[in-house]
Amino acid sequence: MALHFSKEEFSKRKKNVLISMKEQDLDALLMFRQESMYWLTGYDTFGYVFFQSLVLDKKGNLILLTRAPDLRQAQNTSNIGDIRIWVDKDGINPTDDLKQILNELDLKGKNIGIEYEAYGMTGRNALRLNKSLDNYCKVEDQSELITKLRVIKSNEELVYVRKAAELADKALNEAWKHSKAGANEGKILAEMQKTVLEGGGDYPANEYIIGSGSNALLCRYQSEKRNLSDKDQLSLEWAGTYKHYHSAMFRTIPIGKADPKHIKMHEACVEALNNCVNNLVPGKTAGEVFDTHAKTFDDLGFNKARMNACGYSLGSTFSPNWMDWPMLYTGNPYIITPGNVFFMHMILMDSDNNLAMNLGETYLVTENGNERLGNQKLDLVVL
Repeated sequence: MALHFSKEEFSKRKKNVLISMKEQDLDALLMFRQESMYWLTGYDTFGYVFFQSLVLDKKGNLILLTRAPDLRQAQNTSNIGDIRIWVDKDGINPTDDLKQILNELDLKGKNIGIEYEAYGMTGRNALRLNKSLDNYCKVEDQSELITKLRVIKSNEELVYVRKAAELADKALNEAWKHSKAGANEGKILAEMQKTVLEGGGDYPANEYIIGSGSNALLCRYQSEKRNLSDKDQLSLEWAGTYKHYHSAMFRTIPIGKADPKHIKMHEACVEALNNCVNNLVPGKTAGEVFDTHAKTFDDLGFNKARMNACGYSLGSTFSPNWMDWPMLYTGNPYIITPGNVFFMHMILMDSDNNLAMNLGETYLVTENGNERLGNQKLDLVVL
């Protein structure tokens, strides 16, 4: 059994979940978020794309309901002792199997929290589950109960976060090494991912983002791969990933020669990032960090080019994305807390001039401020 954390760490996490459940007057929690299952038990899989649920009752009983391919997955990666299998066949409704577990735990008529905000909780699965539990028990959305505990990283977790940051730095070295006129985007991606995997890391929870030319203005992965022109722009967003913990970075690299507007945009990104860093401190809110980002760009004349969010928490996340709760957007009341890990991205997409400039780094919030986890320079690098 390959557990990535100590017994004491897992015991503390479970205790804190049970305390939160008691505060919310819950008799049980039905987990559908893979992140919750991994954090609480070590269970590591992509089987969450099918119906599966980890049940925790207030007495501390843990029961996993999943499919046969994930039986040994759970046995080998987690500390879950009670694993139930629902059988694949036409017309099967696994919520019936789940209800049997709830009956065993004497949860009829009780208060049950459910993680509805989960990638495995499809609309169809939610409809089935709600129908199954109608007139059976009281249910409420508790999607963030564990998430609010996960957002503050322990010392054991920070070991993996720092390793992820180290791998992200190494990936940028490869990007600088292989990005030049005539280079193919696929080769750049391959070398960046290669150094992470060879360093003991994992695949990220979403694809690395790469785009050149007009595609440099995209901040999502898309499948086109092109060769870099003699004068070009290359946008890269990636994450070092270790034990599923992420440390993300973002850069735009002018190829051949930087447009003078590129230089101005980069100066604005550096100023905005520095201002956000000064506000990413205990006691400030996530909304205040974003407002600092927005004011900086707006004062410099980049209102049309900026985004409506400037980052988000990072942690141990699974496909389809590495973005975690909470996000940095205006009005978000979440209070910045020591142990938070935030990726802050300064994104400028100037569609009028077909120019992009991006700068992003990951930070650990400390007792007195924050620490940038990456060690690469923030200078504009022209290749």
